[in-house]
Amino acid sequence: MNTQEASSRGDGIDRRTFIGAGLGGGALAAALVLSGKGQAQDAPPAHKLPPLPYATDALEPAIDQKTMEIHHGKHHQTYVTNLNKALADHPTLGAKPIDALLRGIATVAEPIRPAVRNHGGGHHNHTLFWTSLKPKGGGEPGGKLAEAIRGAFGGFSRFKELFSDSAAKLFGSGWAWLIARDGRLEIMTTSNQDSPLMQGYTPLLGLDLWEHAYYLKYQNRRPDYIAAWWSVVNWEEVQKRLQVS
Repeated sequence: MNTQEASSRGDGIDRRTFIGAGLGGGALAAALVLSGKGQAQDAPPAHKLPPLPYATDALEPAIDQKTMEIHHGKHHQTYVTNLNKALADHPTLGAKPIDALLRGIATVAEPIRPAVRNHGGGHHNHTLFWTSLKPKGGGEPGGKLAEAIRGAFGGFSRFKELFSDSAAKLFGSGWAWLIARDGRLEIMTTSNQDSPLMQGYTPLLGLDLWEHAYYLKYQNRRPDYIAAWWSVVNWEEVQKRLQVS
């Protein structure tokens, strides 16, 4: 990385003295670094907050605009910021895609593993969550996804009932998931920001059950939030994930 240009005044080093003594640019740069000047520029953060694929009010009335603004712009951003902090001194890990990082969570150095688990999971879970939703979504899936749901649960109605029940009964904060496991669909829940990726499974659809996802509009009425969420599910996106799982 390039070193920063040292100030011509107040740095305690006379550049002309070095050059006049026959020292090259490399020696000058080294001297500037030793003096505390000319430090290498920080690398750009490895992970960034993805933009929403729709306006913050586009999912109303199921999910209100204020919740979307806070949920995306503040909560998700905090996960990204803290993940980058955890990875700042670990460039090899920082260069990994987030899904690969989470699949290999057991190999992450112990001192930073909890931060990567919590904030990396939060980053990936929310990135998947935003793209799992769309204005005027809902209904029932078609194609191979519908076939897979019938094969695993007996039909969409039964799947919806089981998924909603699992989501409503999850104690505390966490997520409800539709996952692909060994070529078959399953429903599972995770606590906090844990991801199915950490267990070797592929998340196809996730429902955020942290209170920050719904409390402004629904307060303690989690079942109402779950019922409304079905109306904005982006089944086309879920179908794409199934195809590459």
